Amino acid sequence: MAQALHADLITQGPLVAEFEDAVASYLGARHVVAFANGTAALHGAAFAAGLGPGDEAITSPLSFAASANCVLYQGASPTFVDISLSTLNIDVGAVRAAVSEATRAVIPVSFAGRPVDLAPLGPVRDRLVVVEDAAHALGARRGSGMVGGAGGADMTTFSLHPVKSITTGEGGLVSTEDDDLARRLKLFRTHGMTRDGVTRASTDGDWYHEMQALGFNYRITDFQCALGLSQLERLDEYVAARNGVAERYRDVLADEPRVSLPPQPSVGDLHAYHLFVVRVEGGPGVRLTVFDALRRAGIGVQVHYIPIYRHPYYRDVVGSPQDACPMAEQYYGGAISLPMFPAMTDADVDRVARELQRALP
Repeated sequence: MAQALHADLITQGPLVAEFEDAVASYLGARHVVAFANGTAALHGAAFAAGLGPGDEAITSPLSFAASANCVLYQGASPTFVDISLSTLNIDVGAVRAAVSEATRAVIPVSFAGRPVDLAPLGPVRDRLVVVEDAAHALGARRGSGMVGGAGGADMTTFSLHPVKSITTGEGGLVSTEDDDLARRLKLFRTHGMTRDGVTRASTDGDWYHEMQALGFNYRITDFQCALGLSQLERLDEYVAARNGVAERYRDVLADEPRVSLPPQPSVGDLHAYHLFVVRVEGGPGVRLTVFDALRRAGIGVQVHYIPIYRHPYYRDVVGSPQDACPMAEQYYGGAISLPMFPAMTDADVDRVARELQRALP
């Protein structure tokens, strides 16, 4: 980190490409493009997918708003398809039924770090761009391959926010196997400007560059990438620790009938466990009582997430239907995210579980 701060270039320097190459090698991906944050990565993927006015993109209501906002940024329209309570991911089978002539992309979310099953999208893959929002799932595996590696989505986005598996302070990544998508991603993060592949006039010198698209300043810095490189070395360790915490929660809450535990990953998959979300029985009133009691006890619980279509902007401006996702509503009425971080001890987990059971009616 200190070396990066003393280098000649602290942004757009050599460590950006080094970090991208290291992540690509880890994922088994052809290309990785780093961005200033996870939302910028999603926006870049929406641009590279060609989304624009008149287009639609299908996504999950159970996510942070950026999963749908990136569609709006491009002038396109998000369509929400309900989740499956058995996975908490989008009901991928229902996605096929929701595809219309206007649908250009699907943005499935690997919620909480559980890899979304992309196989049911097979029949529509030839006409859609699939952008997996894997902000929660860096380090997760789908079968024998890493989420974000070859054989997955057309593009996979990740977040490097401090609460994620590894961090660059703020940062985001997009992985892809497609050379042209990678080119468009790199173009988008630098104002749409490039020196690559341009034809200079005889009177133009080395200063010459072209703005070929309307991009943004979404660059990441070298010193952030220096931090990312050091964090990447411990990613598998962090994911293993999170899985250990999850197993402890499952052990101590296994016989608690008032709580539904989060779905296990599919056989052969590896969950990244960015979140450990339980659902309490009894509806929103009971959830509020339990939530407040845990906060008073010093337990840092949260709710992930308010379904995106419930936000006033989506309700009043976008006009998103409020009654189209009953499973998301059922989930939201009882969801509480329990503390989840690699340094948690068994005693920490036991205390959280004890306070949770004490708070339950």
